[in-house]
This record gives sequence, structure tokens and C-alpha cells, in this order.
Amino acid sequence: MYTDDDPYLAELRAACLRFPEAVEIEAWGRPTFRAGKKIFAVFDGHDGHPFALTFKPDPADRPALLQDPRFYVPPYFGPSGWLALDLTAADVDWAEVGELLDGSYRQVALQRMLKALDAR
Repeated sequence: MYTDDDPYLAELRAACLRFPEAVEIEAWGRPTFRAGKKIFAVFDGHDGHPFALTFKPDPADRPALLQDPRFYVPPYFGPSGWLALDLTAADVDWAEVGELLDGSYRQVALQRMLKALDAR
């Protein structure tokens, strides 16, 4: 389903693993990034979107993100409110990706993880 030299994967790994206690676990043939046991990001691909970041957006930001054609509702995770960013749709703004990951991580991380993040 993926290889370690896939475009965007090295940068996404670095962005995800900077969070306290974040780990990468392969699931469903894809790298998933977790805060403890809970997923906050997936390096994924879907029909017409070969490389995507699936994440849990802040519910208040979701409608605005869906107005941007780079974002879409992915299969499987989408019904639970998750979105995906098509990494091939435009030049990737890694600062933006970092913000999206921060919001997703904060929704699933334990309080001690959030305290460690905020202490940085």
C-alpha cells in the first residue's frame, strides 16, 4: 500500500512524530500516527488522490476546509467527521499541515500529552 520513499511521507512523519508520545503504527497497510492508542493522522490514498493526509479537523474549521478543493471527505474515516488533504493538489504548505495535525492531535491526546505540548 505504501513504500518508505513515497512522496511526502518523510515530511509527514517528521511533522507527526514531533508531538509528545506520538508513534507510528502500520494499520490497514498504511502508516498511522497516534497519540498513545488513538489515531490523529493517516498517510493514505483514495480514488483520484494517491497521496493524502487524513486527519480529524476541529469541528468549527470543518465547513471552511470543505470549501477548499484540496480537502475532501475520505472513505472510512469521513463518516466520523475526518477529512483528507490531497497532498498532490498544490504545493504542500507544511506550516498549514502542522496546524491541521496540531488540531487533530489535541482532540485525541491525553491531558499529560497536551501539557507536554503546551510546555514547549
